[in-house]
Formats: sequence, structure tokens, C-alpha cells
Amino acid sequence: MACAVKLSDRIVSDAKIMSKVLNRSVAGQIEHWAKIGKIAEEHPDLTYEFIKSVLIAQQEVKAGAIEPYGLD
Repeated sequence: MACAVKLSDRIVSDAKIMSKVLNRSVAGQIEHWAKIGKIAEEHPDLTYEFIKSVLIAQQEVKAGAIEPYGLD
């Protein structure tokens, strides 16, 4: 569901810069920040690096790009 939201010029400007660096749309960059912020608020004990690692791992699982972990 799409929804129009008013954002500050500063947020949009920052998102334009980061979206180019990270190869995302401006909306995609803002959604990414919102997702990270939501997770951080719900779990204040988690670091940004841990949150990022979990999100990466979830995408790796969805893409089938993981190998079983074994203790040989």
C-alpha cells in the first residue's frame, strides 16, 4: 500500500545521496532507514551491526545462498 508522507528537505536530501551510494531508490533508502529504526526501537539492546547482519542473513536464506554449518 503506497502512501504519501511529508518529509523534511534534509531527510530527502540525505536519502538522495545515500540511495545513489547504495544503489537504491530514494523511497527504498527511506524504507531501509525506517526498517532499521523500527527494529532498533523494538530491540534497544541490539547494535546496528547485529541488526544489519540479521537482515543480510535473512536475505541469504531466502536466496538459498547458505551452506549447512557443521562442526567437523
